[in-house]
Amino acid sequence: MEDKNMQEILAKAEVLIEALPYIQRFNRKIIVVKYGGSAMVDETLKHQVIQDVTLLKLVGFKPIIVHGGGKEISRWVERVGMEPVFVNGLRKTDEATMEIAEMVLNKVNKSLVTLVQELGVKAVGISGKDGGLLTVERKYSDGEDIGFVGEITEVNPKVLYDLLEKDFLPIVCPVGMDAGFQSYNINADDAACAIAKAVNAEKLAFLTDIEGVYRDPEDASTLISELTVSDAKALIGDGVIGGGMLPKLNSCIDAVEEGVSRVHILDGRIAHCLLLEIFTNRGIGTAILGDKENKFYHE
Repeated sequence: MEDKNMQEILAKAEVLIEALPYIQRFNRKIIVVKYGGSAMVDETLKHQVIQDVTLLKLVGFKPIIVHGGGKEISRWVERVGMEPVFVNGLRKTDEATMEIAEMVLNKVNKSLVTLVQELGVKAVGISGKDGGLLTVERKYSDGEDIGFVGEITEVNPKVLYDLLEKDFLPIVCPVGMDAGFQSYNINADDAACAIAKAVNAEKLAFLTDIEGVYRDPEDASTLISELTVSDAKALIGDGVIGGGMLPKLNSCIDAVEEGVSRVHILDGRIAHCLLLEIFTNRGIGTAILGDKENKFYHE
């Protein structure tokens, strides 16, 4: 065999060996993946994300996908002649918009189910309405009524536990009901955090359109691989974190403080970002962990 071919084979073996301790550590553990951003729009990236999650399932992890669909909802709202309205970054959702949002999210949900099952893994698509998974109340933005946007008040994870026990991969779209059985659209980040906390997930991974958390947002070399909750709070307090990263990092902190072992912020535009983050000694995004957790990446 040629030296070049042998080197390539050995390199593949090294990658598999590097993944071994991570597979051992997280085997049979629940991992929640919040799927959104460009990775939902680009068909190539979409297939790569689904391949990643399917691989996690096949090597013994228990993944749950929670997906968004904001860009697709906006596209359909415009298609029917309506204008998307946002208040403080949140979609203002009237009755007609809610009807479109639920239709689109269910369409996205079943398309993801199809992709997973094409790879030989059993998947079940549900919404937060199924089995009373997500109970909500009306959410207000700085006191302003933004319509049928829900704030999660309760999570009933029984339906997820049942699906995981039966070896299904649950795929959740962020729609819930209030006490009067009215449907509400839910921010997908919020839904993923609430579900991760309710099922005591070992990991929560956010697929986003950003690389991770930087000490200096203007310097790509300052990407932070691991960040404790105390460090994250310090960065926020120092004003280093701003824009869309601020609510996301606050959600990460909340999830860790509520029992999720690690939260990962990943750039979903990078091919196979989930595998690179979870199975390599130094991930490609930012992992947020509790103050008492041991660092897991090798510096």
